[in-house]
Amino acid sequence: MKPFMDKDFLLSTETARKLFHEYAEHVPIIDYHCHINPQEIAEDRRFENITQVWLGGDHYKWRLMRANGVDEYYITGNADDREKFQKWSETLAKAIGNPLYHWSHLELQRYFGYTGYLNGDTAEEVWQLCNAKLQQDDMTVRNIIRRSNVKLICTTDDPADSLEWHKMIAEDQSFDVKVLPAWRPDKAMNLEKPGYTEYIRTLSAASGVKIDSFRTLKEALSVRMDYFAGLGCCVSDHALEYIMYAPASEDEVEKVFARSLNGESISRGEEMIFKTAFMQDVAREYHRRNWVMQLHYGCKRDNHTRMYGQLGPDTGYDCINNYAPSDQTADFLNSLAVSDELPKTILYSLNPNDNEAICSVLGCFQGTEAAGKIQQGSAWWFNDHKTGMTAQMVSLANLGLLSNFVGMLTDSRSFLSYTRHEYFRRILCDLIGGWVENGEYPEDYGTLREIVCGISYENALKYFGFDL
Repeated sequence: MKPFMDKDFLLSTETARKLFHEYAEHVPIIDYHCHINPQEIAEDRRFENITQVWLGGDHYKWRLMRANGVDEYYITGNADDREKFQKWSETLAKAIGNPLYHWSHLELQRYFGYTGYLNGDTAEEVWQLCNAKLQQDDMTVRNIIRRSNVKLICTTDDPADSLEWHKMIAEDQSFDVKVLPAWRPDKAMNLEKPGYTEYIRTLSAASGVKIDSFRTLKEALSVRMDYFAGLGCCVSDHALEYIMYAPASEDEVEKVFARSLNGESISRGEEMIFKTAFMQDVAREYHRRNWVMQLHYGCKRDNHTRMYGQLGPDTGYDCINNYAPSDQTADFLNSLAVSDELPKTILYSLNPNDNEAICSVLGCFQGTEAAGKIQQGSAWWFNDHKTGMTAQMVSLANLGLLSNFVGMLTDSRSFLSYTRHEYFRRILCDLIGGWVENGEYPEDYGTLREIVCGISYENALKYFGFDL
C-alpha cells in the first residue's frame, strides 16, 4: 500500500516520478487567471485563522458542506469561525475521491507542515497548528505568494475599476511578483441584467465618454482598455452561457442598445444580436492590442433562486449547461478570421462533453502568431480533478498538440490555492510517464523536459508575452 499523499503522490511510474521531481516540481508558477483580491496583496493581509483562508468565499467547499447536510448557519451564516471549521473538517473526512480532499491536504502539508489527515477528531489539533502558523511573518499574503514560487498573477477586473491596488503594488519595489489586471467586461455586455443602465453610467464616468449609443459604448471600452494596458494588462476574460453567433447590421445593434438604455424589455434574440456584436468588437480590439481572449462558457448560473436572493451570485448554486454548440463557436471565430482579426484565444467549456468538439474547432483557426494560437483551456471548475484534467489533456493530445498547451491556473479566491498547480503537474507527469513506460513515446528526456516544463510554465510565458 502506498503511503497517504507522500512525495510520490499520484506518480505511479518511475518515469512519472523523474518527470515531476526533476522538472515540473521546480519551475515557477504563472497564475494567468484567478479571482483573488488585489487589495489583500497591496495591504499584505495577515489572516486571523484558517477559516478565513479556507471558507471565506470558497463556494467549492460550501457546496460540499451542503451535500453533507450542514446548516447554512455554519457555511455562510453567523456561526463563529471555529464552529465553521469543525463542520468543514467533518465534511472533508467524507470527501473520498473529491479533489477538495487532495487540495486541502496539499495545502496543510505545504503551508502548515501537517502530514496527518483532517477530520472531526483532528480538527482542534489542525485549528491550533494552522492559526499559530498564520501569525508567523512568512504567512502574510505576499510571503505566501513568494514561497509558492509564483512569478506573475492576473486578477479579474471590471472595466470601470480604478485599479488603485494594482498601481500600489506596481509602485512597491519591495514586492517583485507581478500582479496584473485582467479585463472582464461582462457587466458591459449583459444588457439583460438588472441594473445595466446604472452600470453604463458608472462606465461612462470612468471613461469620460458619454455612452448613449453602441458606438459610444465601444469608444468608452477602448478608452478603458488603454488605461488597463498602461498597467500591464494583456489578457481578457469573458463568462458566457455559450458562444453565440447572431450577426446583424449596425443599425439593428444600435436599436437594441437604445431600447435597453430606455428601460425597455429585450427579447432573447435581441440579446444574442447585441452580445455577438459586442464580442466581435472587443475581440478585434484584442487582436489590435495583441491581448489574449479567454472565453469561459457552458455554465448555468444561480439556479436556486431563493438562495440567490439571500446570498447573491458565486455562492455555489451554478451547474453545467449542456448547450454549447460548436458550430456557433466556429462561426464566431470565423467572423474574426475572415478579416484577419482573430486574437489569440483560449476556450474553456464547463461541460466535459465538449472536449473533442473544442479540439476540432481549434485546428481550423491556428496561426503563426503563437504556437497553439487557439487553445483549449485547462479543465475548469467542475472538471479540475484528476479525471477531468486527464480527459482534457488526452483529448487535446489526440486531436492537437498537447506540447503547446498553456497549462494550469487556479481560478481561485484563495491564496493557498497554488498547490493546484502542483496537483495538475503531478497528473500531467503521470499521464506522460505512463505513455513512455507503455512504449508509446521514447525515453527522450531532453524532449520530455521541454514538454513538461513548457506545459507547466514556459508555454504560458511565451503565449501571453509576459515580461519577466
